[in-house]
Amino acid sequence: MTVGNSCRFLGVSKSTFGSEPYLITIGNHVTLTGDTRFITHDGGVWVLRDKYKDLDCFGKITIGNNVFVGLNSIIIPNTEVGDNVVIGAGSLVRGILESNFVYAGVPVRKVMTIEEYEKKILEKSDSTKSFDSVEKRKYLVEKFK
Repeated sequence: MTVGNSCRFLGVSKSTFGSEPYLITIGNHVTLTGDTRFITHDGGVWVLRDKYKDLDCFGKITIGNNVFVGLNSIIIPNTEVGDNVVIGAGSLVRGILESNFVYAGVPVRKVMTIEEYEKKILEKSDSTKSFDSVEKRKYLVEKFK
């Protein structure tokens, strides 16, 4: 597998990258969250194995730069994710995902542009990254009383 710089793999296990991790390329500044799965082959060919003893079907997966992949997403063969992309939790990711969009769903679909996401998220976000855990808890408990 090829992995760029400044990537975070949060709650990711070895099984995340499937049986052919060398078919996966991940760009710079990518976050993969827990239970994300990369599948680089079509296991369904099993039903044809009696007829075609050596049959296999593989595909590459390429993830661009500045990408966030939400919890429990599955990325299947022959998928290309562009740059500046957010993939919502639980998505089934397939095909070509253009740069500068938010995608979600089963199968994945465009939800909004990154600019629309930025505007929406800024309206309801909090600046807590500099807080320690005690400060953060106090702030959030007070906010959500």
